[in-house]
Amino acid sequence: MQEVFDKVGFVGLGNVGSKLAGTLVRNGVSVTVVDTSPEAVASLLDQGAVAASSPSELAAACDVVITCLPSPSVVAEVMEGPAGVLEGMTPGTVWIEMSTTDADEVVRLGARVVERGGLVADCPVSGGCHRAATGNISILAGCDRTTFDKVLPLLTIMGRRVLHTGELGSASKIKVVTNYLATANLIAVTEALATCAKAGIDLNVAFEAIRASSGNSFVHETESQVILNGSRDINFTMDLVKKDVGLFVAIARDLGMELELGSLIVEIFDDGINQYGPREWSPNIIRRLEDRYGIDVTASGFPAEMIDDEPEERGSEVRVVR
Repeated sequence: MQEVFDKVGFVGLGNVGSKLAGTLVRNGVSVTVVDTSPEAVASLLDQGAVAASSPSELAAACDVVITCLPSPSVVAEVMEGPAGVLEGMTPGTVWIEMSTTDADEVVRLGARVVERGGLVADCPVSGGCHRAATGNISILAGCDRTTFDKVLPLLTIMGRRVLHTGELGSASKIKVVTNYLATANLIAVTEALATCAKAGIDLNVAFEAIRASSGNSFVHETESQVILNGSRDINFTMDLVKKDVGLFVAIARDLGMELELGSLIVEIFDDGINQYGPREWSPNIIRRLEDRYGIDVTASGFPAEMIDDEPEERGSEVRVVR
């Protein structure tokens, strides 16, 4: 990687960003970080990163700038605001947007990067924080092929499977599609487990039965475990679910499509946010059913958080079968 980029800047050290940045540092990449949380910055400094005082200072010192932020408005502020990335960016700098964000905003901000002589790729990730921590997460990459080939060595440090999705913005669109599907499955899983609990079915047996059946899924194998543990800690909150599903529904509406299930999921999470707060862990959406029907959907033997037990290894490009 270091023969491609000497210095990498990372803006946004939240649940996912901190782990992606940590993976780069762990693999010997020179990383400069910026975040509004002094604690998050301090943690990365302890791992070997260095800090910049602002996004513009970071951009001026780095060959590539990665952003991983909670919303399109925050991305715009970091890029265009006072002391923002664009202010410090020099010709040849690459901007990699790894937030789950609005595709139109990526294209708009990407045009500004190109005006300054830079390159841009939208590269959202999927697979959970536990896989981000080990460098085994999946990465979707939207950009021209020349830019993709340039950033691929860096992406294969952070992720196990890297898919080139097409033009700039395409990855952000596909990412919210995948998050919508995961959320729809989460709602279905919570209803299934709650019904099992209400029916008096052994929840340990129910978990294994689902895992061994046609009802199995990635969400069941991961989120069902922290649901049953009771921690509900998947490092993802209800407000972020609502944002991501909202982006998906907006894409459909812009195409003249009204999606019944997508709109219902937004309503369910609005209710969950009203009852438990926007920063409640997303799997705790099951509390709506626990509280309503007086049930406890927990069982012994399940972990409080997910840990990736796959060995860390260099990633590679996923080839599309045509």
